[in-house]
Amino acid sequence: MRAHERVVSLPKPHPGQVEIIRGAGRYNVCACGRRFGKSQLGMNRLMLAAIGGPGKPAQHAAWFAPTYKMLLEAWNETRRRLDPVTKRTSEQTHRLDLLTGGTVEMWSLDDPNAARGRAYGLAVIDEAAMVVRLQEAWQEVIRPTLADTRGSAWFLSTPKGLNYFYTLYRNADDGGDWRAWCKPTSDNPYISPVEIASMQHDMPERVFAQEVRAEFLADGAGVFRKIREAAIAEEQDEAIPGHQYIMGADWGKFEDSTVLAVIDTTLNACVHLDRFNQIDYSLQAGRLRALADKFKPAQIIAERNSMGEPIIERLLADNLPVQPFLTTNATKAQIIEALALAFERDTLQIVNHPVLVGELEAYDAERLPSGLLRYGAPGGMHDDCVMALALAWYGVAGGQWWIF
Repeated sequence: MRAHERVVSLPKPHPGQVEIIRGAGRYNVCACGRRFGKSQLGMNRLMLAAIGGPGKPAQHAAWFAPTYKMLLEAWNETRRRLDPVTKRTSEQTHRLDLLTGGTVEMWSLDDPNAARGRAYGLAVIDEAAMVVRLQEAWQEVIRPTLADTRGSAWFLSTPKGLNYFYTLYRNADDGGDWRAWCKPTSDNPYISPVEIASMQHDMPERVFAQEVRAEFLADGAGVFRKIREAAIAEEQDEAIPGHQYIMGADWGKFEDSTVLAVIDTTLNACVHLDRFNQIDYSLQAGRLRALADKFKPAQIIAERNSMGEPIIERLLADNLPVQPFLTTNATKAQIIEALALAFERDTLQIVNHPVLVGELEAYDAERLPSGLLRYGAPGGMHDDCVMALALAWYGVAGGQWWIF
């Protein structure tokens, strides 16, 4: 578009975004799949508001991001696109004063109170479901900034559980000033259907439902599906000649049990589970050595956190093929989601061990303030068997590709 005879290149909406723009109200809540183009939609709205046009005076517009890093991505693109009509730039405060009289200000919601005292004609809250204190930020800070001008707001995000973004989405169904949309990734015509089908194949069902179909999912049990159907593997007490094996080791801590899981990679089946609660380092190392003698595993994936380190040192001294695994929330999520995908694809069988089956069926997912999931056992239960199995499957299905 042209502003003061200067050419400005704005993000061009695709048909899915145009549908939202045409139906927009004062407050708009857009639940979108990844790569739908929600941030580009927000930038289009922000820049048009700040530039103004015939019959539409330039406005003071604001962009809110969950973190400073995410703010910088939006800031760099907005500054570049609006450079032809920018009169003054402040890198320190992330503010653009335009030749049209409009302004753009950008804020990180690490501190929701930063924008107090401002007045805006439009506010965009990007990745709203990831804002830790979204309710406080909206009700106490952002909403009052729109009062002077009866300004509008856009909440743009991929769902992250049933948090305050979900509350806004649900309440928008009541109508009035509020509008709500659910737009899956497939509504972006620039994303190939082949790519979406590939993502569906590669992701656990609940991850695909949330990240691509933009569905709001309750946290809680149900991380693993089709457990009973998979619990048909025949138990083995020692290696079958010609078969290869991988072991996973989750060490017992305090009241937890140590669990050693053995996967027959020839059959893609967990065929042996050794579960015990002897915490002494030498006893745990000895138990693993005895099991390794029976199955001769090509690799042993062993948790290295805390007490795992000295046990691993003993095993490495015995020339066992141990690969240490550092468990963090991020690495745990990766191996748990890979295990969930294996069950959904019917590519892994397990022995019908009652403790293993029970832990898998009860396994939980808790939403963190950051928007990420934390996987684990429900209160009062354990996840030792799940972790040992996940570690073993990590060794089978792609541990060689993942570097932590």
